[in-house]
Amino acid sequence: MSVERVVLASPRGFCAGVEKAIKALDWMTRVFDPPVYCYHEIVHNQVVVDHFRSLGVVFIDDVADAAPGAPLMLSAHGSPPNVIEAARASGGAVVDAVCPLVTKVHHELKVRARKGYTVLYVGHEGHEEAVGTMAVAPEAVELIQSVQDIDRAAQRPGPYALLSQTTLSEDEWSHLREYALSTIPDIWMPNRSDLCFATTNRQGALREIASSADAVVVIGSANSSNTVALTDVARSVGSPRVFRVNGASELPNDLNGVVAVTAGASAPESLVTQVVEYLNASQGVDTFEFTTEDEYFPPPPELREILRALSATLDVALGVPRASHFDGQADRGFTAAQVLSPIT
Repeated sequence: MSVERVVLASPRGFCAGVEKAIKALDWMTRVFDPPVYCYHEIVHNQVVVDHFRSLGVVFIDDVADAAPGAPLMLSAHGSPPNVIEAARASGGAVVDAVCPLVTKVHHELKVRARKGYTVLYVGHEGHEEAVGTMAVAPEAVELIQSVQDIDRAAQRPGPYALLSQTTLSEDEWSHLREYALSTIPDIWMPNRSDLCFATTNRQGALREIASSADAVVVIGSANSSNTVALTDVARSVGSPRVFRVNGASELPNDLNGVVAVTAGASAPESLVTQVVEYLNASQGVDTFEFTTEDEYFPPPPELREILRALSATLDVALGVPRASHFDGQADRGFTAAQVLSPIT
């Protein structure tokens, strides 16, 4: 392998929603004795999931599998209303780590459904975010994955609205949006795109560097929608070789020239470091700055209540900042990378 130069995309890796979810689950493992249950994977990254398993977190696909009265976290992807209701009826502490951007789409769907709209929802069938969102108003929503789906949905009574899964790539969303607008000219759309700004930023950064690279490495798990979208972006600009890897051990040994590197929104920066070290570029590493992100999502409200109630105990027993001072500043200074530092 003779890699000359590595070009790192920026931004890459953890988004604000993932930061919030990882830190929240870390707090749960500190506050409660194991097991702590989590409905679905907290985020779609195997390294993160394995880290929390080592701390006693049990990931489940049915909240009924949680022990009665046990602490339970709901994942960042958003949960169906019936799941949230069942979780809260289980008798234990429940913390919902849903990303605020997903909550926005849930709210949009709920409002449009109440007003009698047929809602066209562009998303991936079976993806946890799509399942959770569509369950908000199943009688009013149609899943859209192709122009044929739009034609079918247009046979239902109007008016119509168009929403999307937050982690889609602009490429897979834009042609369906344009077709929907041409087919149903008066279709309602939110003023601000449903696509996650962090997902869009990561795709924009990669798009700028991928076409001039000899190979592109995207770090992240196969079940991460935004990670897969990054590989699609690289291929769409003509990248000759595109690799999605969980870590450095999955890289081929025949890479050469310039290698562009990025990471999905659920992938730890430690994995990026390992990949860069493995590539061992003879001319070093450059970083392409596409934009600067400073978005911050505070901890879930249920968690803030738990921490306030236990502030004195946490201060003495765990040696962490007093939860009574949990005003956002302290939380901003504590990162998900620090939570996962045992991995490195």
